[in-house]
Amino acid sequence: MMSGGLAVLCLLLLHTGVQGFGLLPGNSLNHLEITERAILNATVQVCRALAQAEGTDFTFPAQPFTVKGVAVACGAQQSSKSFHKAITFIILRNVRVDIRHALNASFHFDEEMFVQGRKIITEGIQAVKASNKQENFEAARQKLGEILHPLQDFYSHSNWVELGNKFPNSNLIRSDTSIGNIADESRATCRNCVGDDCRNNILEDIIQDKILTSGMMGISKGSSKALCFVIDTTKSMSDDIETVRNVASSIINSQVGTENEPSVYILVPFNDPGFGPLIRTTDPQVFEDALNSLTATGGGDEEELSLSGLQLALTAAPTSSDIFVFTDAPAKDKDLKSTVIALIERTQTVVNFMITGSTVLNRRRQRDDKQQHSKIAASDVQLYRDLAQASGGQAIEVTKSELPAATSIITESSSSSLVTLLQAARSPGKADNFSFVVDETVTKLTVYITGRSLTFTLISPTGESQQSTDTTGSLISASQSVGNFQTLQLNTQVGQWEMRMVSTNPYTLKVIGQSPIDFLFDFVEASQGPFTGFDVLDTRPRAGVNGSLLVSLTGSDSATVTEVALVESSGSGEVKGVVEPQANGNFLVRVDRIPSVEFVVRVKGQDSSDTPGASTIVFQRQSPINFRASNLTITADSNSILVPGTPFSVPFSVMTMGIGGNVTIRATNNRLFDSTSPASLFLETGNSVNSTVTLSAPLNTPSGTDFTLTIEAEAPGGEDTNYVVLRFSVVNTVTDFTEPVCQLLSLQSNCSNNCSLSMWELSVRVTDGAEGTGVDRVSLRQGNGSLNTSLDAGNENITLVSYRASCCSADVELLVVDRVGNVGSCVYTPREGSTAAVSMSTKVSHSPLLCLSMVVLGLHVLNWASSDSISKL
Repeated sequence: MMSGGLAVLCLLLLHTGVQGFGLLPGNSLNHLEITERAILNATVQVCRALAQAEGTDFTFPAQPFTVKGVAVACGAQQSSKSFHKAITFIILRNVRVDIRHALNASFHFDEEMFVQGRKIITEGIQAVKASNKQENFEAARQKLGEILHPLQDFYSHSNWVELGNKFPNSNLIRSDTSIGNIADESRATCRNCVGDDCRNNILEDIIQDKILTSGMMGISKGSSKALCFVIDTTKSMSDDIETVRNVASSIINSQVGTENEPSVYILVPFNDPGFGPLIRTTDPQVFEDALNSLTATGGGDEEELSLSGLQLALTAAPTSSDIFVFTDAPAKDKDLKSTVIALIERTQTVVNFMITGSTVLNRRRQRDDKQQHSKIAASDVQLYRDLAQASGGQAIEVTKSELPAATSIITESSSSSLVTLLQAARSPGKADNFSFVVDETVTKLTVYITGRSLTFTLISPTGESQQSTDTTGSLISASQSVGNFQTLQLNTQVGQWEMRMVSTNPYTLKVIGQSPIDFLFDFVEASQGPFTGFDVLDTRPRAGVNGSLLVSLTGSDSATVTEVALVESSGSGEVKGVVEPQANGNFLVRVDRIPSVEFVVRVKGQDSSDTPGASTIVFQRQSPINFRASNLTITADSNSILVPGTPFSVPFSVMTMGIGGNVTIRATNNRLFDSTSPASLFLETGNSVNSTVTLSAPLNTPSGTDFTLTIEAEAPGGEDTNYVVLRFSVVNTVTDFTEPVCQLLSLQSNCSNNCSLSMWELSVRVTDGAEGTGVDRVSLRQGNGSLNTSLDAGNENITLVSYRASCCSADVELLVVDRVGNVGSCVYTPREGSTAAVSMSTKVSHSPLLCLSMVVLGLHVLNWASSDSISKL
């Protein structure tokens, strides 16, 4: 049975209130508010239930719930940024439905499109459950946002509430039942509104006959860090693999059970001629076992499929992750460079390369070890440097013996509260001065420098300075230099610092710290459809023209944005925007020009505490990722669910405002599904051309598999590229809508007045019917006894359950789930000295499926609970 808290959650998800809906940032704000409120309420109720199950206290956050307040209440304050990002992603996918499907009545339950609207919801729920089961949480969040919109619109665009209904329409999430008595398309259902007043405009006979109608569109009613390794497994990498095992073990041993425990562990091996398989797990022991099973073999032709492995990791890791690539070989798949950069930009992921085979380093290494030979020429290393710089990461070049010392960056990057204060690169190298601001919330101030033959002068806010050659100064508390990589630990001082760099060689400079205050952002564009509003860009923004960003702050409910600037990555130029505060802590930023060169996003703000006498904190943060704009525009949209074995078409459109001619087209997907697409398209300046990518997933593709399709367009000459990145779910057609059932085989009890001295036990057979997909799992929702399950030796579709408990734990509720996510529950209670159950019921919990999917997605991002804990709910 669903708990009262989850029942409230479902009401919040399904009942949308009595206000009308519109678009972000104008009329659609209510979709935003409803969705955020539902997620926060769901998370609070789950955290409370988990606390009760663990016997610990839970304090409700203050109303109205905020992301930070909920994170603190759930004991995960350091993960509020990831949680905020997940909520924002779901909300924007919800809002996008109004922009991209404004005139499609099915997405809004308009024009009596009840059956079609329900089909969108039920198929979406199947995709959410299948993706969730495969731990493809990004795809699940995407689809969840898309289906919440029509789910909410049902109540604002239909007369369900006017018909006197006080509860959600549970048939909206079941395709095998009737939604209600739907009005015929030819039947009159309402009268014209009088002015702006549309109350009581539904015809009396419609209300009296309980007719469901929706011809009412105009009526006003109403994320923590991942630990991700991409590893070259060729023969020469045996020492490197052992180093990776050691650093992974150290992180796991020190962080499991803490706020910095990784939310997911990802491993992608690569060599030649293969890469993968992808290992993604929330279990650190499974991850360690996978690392221990790696063997270093082969690799005779030196070049390896490093970018293919990185591409797979980028599509599997949560957004804003840090990925570490270990290799001593050049890339064989250099043609994937632009695809990898596209994925870096879209996922805002930092990529660090740990290179142990560069030419410069090997000259020194060969003197020490005659058995090892150089594998990577300087020109090949440059590819890795370019990718690292694009992502705000480091290309660390060390010998194999130096690698263990360089892995400190992995441990430092695993903090969930890591923020970037400064990120800059100069290639070719030149003398330059850089400043960064440190506020009162920043701790563990660290500087990363990559490059050779360089010097620097560090100047503190008080004017004190320290040279790179000075090992006794008071500003740097610790330093390390290994290969081309330097790390400086600074004694934190609040105020503006300056770093003066001198070098003729290329170098990078990055300043990080730990702080709860950070920012999230997306590039957005104004809707060109019938409604006003903004939609998140899936591509690069257009170069040289005005543009917009949607910015939100994390870690504080009182912080505000005072300035947003687009800063050139390799120069001093910047474009400042106009900041417009929005509801729910968002800020719309308008800039009059998007730079035509690489740039980063810098945000300044202030945080005023309510504490009497407390000073205002002035802070500055920067995106680690370098972004590019383009004169090419590429758009694509398609149903995000693919059926195995069925051809799937993705139409796309390309336009150029630059030089016309033959534009190269590349379409790649991370699962290597068969696909066809044009090699090029001829474009004239200012005109668009349409085409299609067609692909197919093999029949044996597991339901819930997600894949990413990247469509790239490259202008003549190769100087300008743009892309669109789309995520899809593979979902088998579902015909099983029946929950598993329980059959009581036996119940034995010798319970007496002294419950601590007696036990009771039961035996149950769980089946999913002849046409069912089979029982997936059985778990305890209520009960403190021991539960054991096994397959029936004569029928694998039957699960046998035994349960034994103290009579002091007199009730048990079994949660039974089949392989497509249908949920049932079975409740048993012993009678004193009896062999019969006082009560036994099998209840279907259809509505909680959607609720629990949302809860699991939020909890996965926060890494607050194990899957076993979730199953108890």
